[in-house]
Amino acid sequence: MKRTFNAVIKRDADWWIGWVEEIPGVNSQGKTRAELMRNLRSALKEALEFNREEARAAAESDFEQAAILV
Repeated sequence: MKRTFNAVIKRDADWWIGWVEEIPGVNSQGKTRAELMRNLRSALKEALEFNREEARAAAESDFEQAAILV
């Protein structure tokens, strides 16, 4: 299932910088807008996987997953 996240991006001198609004700490930069977007996508995927693994480890065993719609 694909999800959509929002990025705040801007040009800063010779760099493009950006932040993913919904996930604190997910930010990146790139020499071009396209590179920034690739880097943000990669950083977001890594953060989501890390958070998933951390949550499952904290729950240890015998847990269930439930979807949350907002």
